[in-house]
Amino acid sequence: MTVSDLVLDGNAAAGILHAVYGAEMTLAVGTCDACDTDGPVGAVRLYRSAGLVLRCPHCDAVLMKIVTAGERVWVDSRGLRTLELAVG
Repeated sequence: MTVSDLVLDGNAAAGILHAVYGAEMTLAVGTCDACDTDGPVGAVRLYRSAGLVLRCPHCDAVLMKIVTAGERVWVDSRGLRTLELAVG
């Protein structure tokens, strides 16, 4: 298995993000805290290993880390300055 086998786009995290946030998240717009670029969550790069790591497609900074174990989910989103969701 190569590193490229572990890289997907953010759409691959749609299920777990919906479970955590209760909304369609791939169209949500996040702003990278490192490079100030914004874009849809579905366009980020997703790395799979012990958990999920979402990285900025522009500067490669870590935007969010998600780890699941049984009925628990841990989310670290300190790399996102903002996360904009459509309501309604």
